[in-house]
Amino acid sequence: MQDDTNTTLETLKSAVEAFVDERDWKQFHSFKNLSMAIAVEAAELMEIFQWVEGAHEIEKEYKRSRERVQQELADVIIAALAFANQCDFDVTAAVHKKIKEIKAKYPVELAKGRADKYTAYENHKKAHDDKQ
Repeated sequence: MQDDTNTTLETLKSAVEAFVDERDWKQFHSFKNLSMAIAVEAAELMEIFQWVEGAHEIEKEYKRSRERVQQELADVIIAALAFANQCDFDVTAAVHKKIKEIKAKYPVELAKGRADKYTAYENHKKAHDDKQ
């Protein structure tokens, strides 16, 4: 069985590409359409929890809707991989580059355990950099 421990990202990208090619759907896969598909699929994932309030109730809804959550997340990932294929992006390189950028915005010593936007740390980072 294929799972996260033995499947490469390239394997997933190839599976999505084969799926699209078999249906002759590349003609519909403009950057606009694929970016919108990602947003629509993400909205369907969010819809599961839309009117659920409180951590306990959200956890209950997740457990009740786990299969649908998994399906909606898969739709988001498939649309994102189709977009990456259309753009000829190296997803791994893009993710590592983005993580590096995020790490710079959210240094561990300032952001650990906090959910503030990175702008909340800018003054602290500037003061820290000035001391260096």
